[in-house]
Amino acid sequence: MNGVGEWLTRGLRALRDDLWTIRLAPLPPFVLLRRLPHWHAMLVGIAVVLAGVAQITDEYRQGAGYALSCSVAQGAALVLALWRPVPAWWLSTTVTVVVALGARSQLISGQAEPGASWPWGVPGLIAHAMVLLLLSLRLPTRASVAALGITALVTYVLEGLVGAANYAPSGSAALIVFAVVVLLGSALRGRREARTQLVEQETITAEERARRTVLEERSRIARELHDVVAHHMSVISIQAQVAPHLVENPSEELKENLAGIRQNAVEALTELRRVLGVLRSENPEDPYGLGAAGTGAAPDTPQPTLDRLDALMENTRAAGLDVVARIEGEAPVYPPGVQLSAYRIVQEALSNALRHAPGSRVRVEVTHHERGLHLEVNNSRPREPAPPSPGAGHGLLGMRERAVMLGGHVSAYPTLHGGFAVSAFLPRDGAATPRGGSGAYDDPDDLDDSAGPGIPDGLELVFPDDRDDREYPGVRPPTEKGNR
Repeated sequence: MNGVGEWLTRGLRALRDDLWTIRLAPLPPFVLLRRLPHWHAMLVGIAVVLAGVAQITDEYRQGAGYALSCSVAQGAALVLALWRPVPAWWLSTTVTVVVALGARSQLISGQAEPGASWPWGVPGLIAHAMVLLLLSLRLPTRASVAALGITALVTYVLEGLVGAANYAPSGSAALIVFAVVVLLGSALRGRREARTQLVEQETITAEERARRTVLEERSRIARELHDVVAHHMSVISIQAQVAPHLVENPSEELKENLAGIRQNAVEALTELRRVLGVLRSENPEDPYGLGAAGTGAAPDTPQPTLDRLDALMENTRAAGLDVVARIEGEAPVYPPGVQLSAYRIVQEALSNALRHAPGSRVRVEVTHHERGLHLEVNNSRPREPAPPSPGAGHGLLGMRERAVMLGGHVSAYPTLHGGFAVSAFLPRDGAATPRGGSGAYDDPDDLDDSAGPGIPDGLELVFPDDRDDREYPGVRPPTEKGNR
């Protein structure tokens, strides 16, 4: 019994909160009345007032002042329901009771027109049905059903318990109409809420997918950089071990320091290998045979450098693309991270051309500047439709992560002739060049961070950077954005 009492108490409290309030409740966006000017609602209210006055004076034989007051209140309830449906419903119900009780005396005394509809007249029935519809569009289903139940109870009390004479009963027809409009309003409200939740869930899913993609790309970069760092740590360890033998009569202090250096290098190398075991993929895919980043096909081979671009382009030609290369300038000694990122950017651009522009002609330009390395990969219009490419769509994001990590930037955009171009700049030392010796980096805000969570599935966001050609010679900012 205590459980039933608590349940009833919670239910009554919820109904009180729903039906005993004057809070504002605007119409949902999909409701047609929301798009109409307010004076249209005023016209409907005026029509209800005129029809109500005609019925009360002609059928119920009430005075004009009484009829006008009740009809104006009924029309005001309809207009009020556009903003505050609960007070409007209470007002409409109260007016109905007042009109029905006033007409009852006229019906019993025989002064009213015989066969008049009672307790619901046609104008009052229409107005109250519209109020219930507007209420059910905004309030929870339990509140709409409670309002319908109270309306049905009032109708039963008036027609079944109080009663009248010489009238045409309208209670049953009115309750059927009210039930239909409440059902319709609740269904529309439930549909709107379901669509809203679906949109929110899709947004969350897209954000999570984009965030996961960023993490995967960074993990792939970490795997590759591990190999570069591990190589240098191995060299340090060997040099520290050999160094004492290159000096005659090395001191014990020197031996201890070199031994400590070697020990630290070995420990660091062990930790790097442990991390590599966690990060390296066990089931990679490389559908085009380009040795894509993170394939793990040959985990013990050295990481690729710019010297292997020729082999990469040969593999691309074998896959069906006409690739032309042009190299300008004399290549300086780039850090391993810059060479690795440059190789991967060209590799991903060629993979994108294979996926999205089969049969096209590709031009690869590698330009060595005093301040860094400029890469550009352009493909022409595809000669045949591109086949579906499941799992693709995040290549540009990976390019951007690599370039930003080194202080560079990437731009990707469609060409005027239906092709696509990828342009990248990597600083020579793998870091943005300080301006004027102040330690501030060039264009720190130019790195576009718009490709964060929220990228739709299958759509690659481009990363245009509004850079000045004077700052980065040969790097042309895109003239228009595109998808890849």
